Amino acid sequence: MKFDPATLVYNQDGLIPAIAQDEDGAVLMMAWMNIEAVKRTLETRRVTYWSRSRQKFWIKGETSGHVQKLIDMRVDCDSDCLLLVIEQEGPACHTNRRSCFYTSVIDGETTELMKPIA
Repeated sequence: MKFDPATLVYNQDGLIPAIAQDEDGAVLMMAWMNIEAVKRTLETRRVTYWSRSRQKFWIKGETSGHVQKLIDMRVDCDSDCLLLVIEQEGPACHTNRRSCFYTSVIDGETTELMKPIA
């Protein structure tokens, strides 16, 4: 069956959360996509997000070189969240870490799980 991005459930701003997961299973980041970003990602296999702060599209890695290549796009059971299984080149986080999820909170204490990549 042909997939139609219009069948996804977008929020009041026309956006859907997209979680990027490396093919090894590590969760790397979360960002937002609109219907056009979903279409572009599927067409080019280069992950394209919608920047809420800049109000424009950004292809992951277009300035940093830390490209995300789409392997598989998965839709959750409510069609209101995407899981992007990707091949990540370099760090995914703008802090130069492999993942944006580098802070652990246990018993009210934070622990930094990874340092920036040199």
